[in-house]
Amino acid sequence: MTGHHHHIVEESADAQRVTLVGAGVNLVLSILKIIVGTLGNSAALLADGVHSLSDLASDTLVLLASKHGAQPADDDHPYGHARFETAATVVLGVMLIIVAVGIAWDAVERSLDTSELVVPSLLTIVVATISLASNEWLYQYTMTVAQRIHSKLLEANAWHHRSDAISSFVVLIGIAGAIVGYPILDAIAAFIVALMIAHITWQLISSSVKELVDTAVDEETQQKIIDLITNTDGVVNLHMLRTRMMGAKVLVDAHLQVSPRLTVSEGHQIAETVEYLLKNQIEHMQDVTIHIDPEDDEEAPLNSHLPLRSKLLKQLEDEWSHIPASTEIKEIDLHYLDGKVEVGILMPLPEGGSEKAREIQTKFNELAKNHELISTIKVSFN
Repeated sequence: MTGHHHHIVEESADAQRVTLVGAGVNLVLSILKIIVGTLGNSAALLADGVHSLSDLASDTLVLLASKHGAQPADDDHPYGHARFETAATVVLGVMLIIVAVGIAWDAVERSLDTSELVVPSLLTIVVATISLASNEWLYQYTMTVAQRIHSKLLEANAWHHRSDAISSFVVLIGIAGAIVGYPILDAIAAFIVALMIAHITWQLISSSVKELVDTAVDEETQQKIIDLITNTDGVVNLHMLRTRMMGAKVLVDAHLQVSPRLTVSEGHQIAETVEYLLKNQIEHMQDVTIHIDPEDDEEAPLNSHLPLRSKLLKQLEDEWSHIPASTEIKEIDLHYLDGKVEVGILMPLPEGGSEKAREIQTKFNELAKNHELISTIKVSFN
């Protein structure tokens, strides 16, 4: 098991542990609130019990998503499975929206038909207080783990616990108001809480949907990436930079322009250096894809119409066969630049010295001048 995958498995275990604790507490609270709400004549506490049941469904969703999200990359998911968590966050957010609408609807109905309101028993206040304290503790516990392992899904679940705590607080106020003669307080407070839950949920859904549609990272992180790349020795220009998120992880691909005369190995070394710097200096950087360019391919003419080495050399060898010195060629370099090919030839210094060398270069210049695919043919002698 690689260190990276081992770390993901540990984070998954933490997520599952905190979720199991939340599920256990919610199971006890939902049963307690439904029973006491029914027997104690508190429609608010009963509704809060149903709300807690929705937490059980969300906890199950978190457990399943955490398990799948920790799976290593495979042939079908080469970037890993982190977006199982993101997709589950959207589902959980929709569930929270539905709960918020339900609370609001119930609050409006109760405020319009006061005949449905009855005075709850004192036991309902005790249960509402226990529910408030338990859910606030679950919020703090879950949010601490979520921030430590950078899990948006756990963050969403933490806010679900906070919504339960707020809901229990509203129930507490509503029950107390009903007992002292102001039952309408329960309906008003419940409606306000529904709006708060909807607002928090919209933020969660919005951030997750942005990730699913490959929205770029925030401006500060993007600028750090740009600065690291452009300040790397050998990088002439950066273009076609693309960033995206996958869970808490950052993915980057970029085109780096380097000198067109560099060797392949030096260009590769520059790319390796950039990848190392990004992964070690940008938080949560997971995947870096670098494309090395000898020129700015956003502005330079396309070279895709140019033939590759074997086909081009076969054509050139036929065309320069009338030059006697062509049989002495030892090496040929090709540079695909600006929509044409620059040809570099290495051959031994001919008998006759520099004068003969100039004559050979002139013949190759004439060939290049009349060739639609070739910009120059430069001959070097040794």
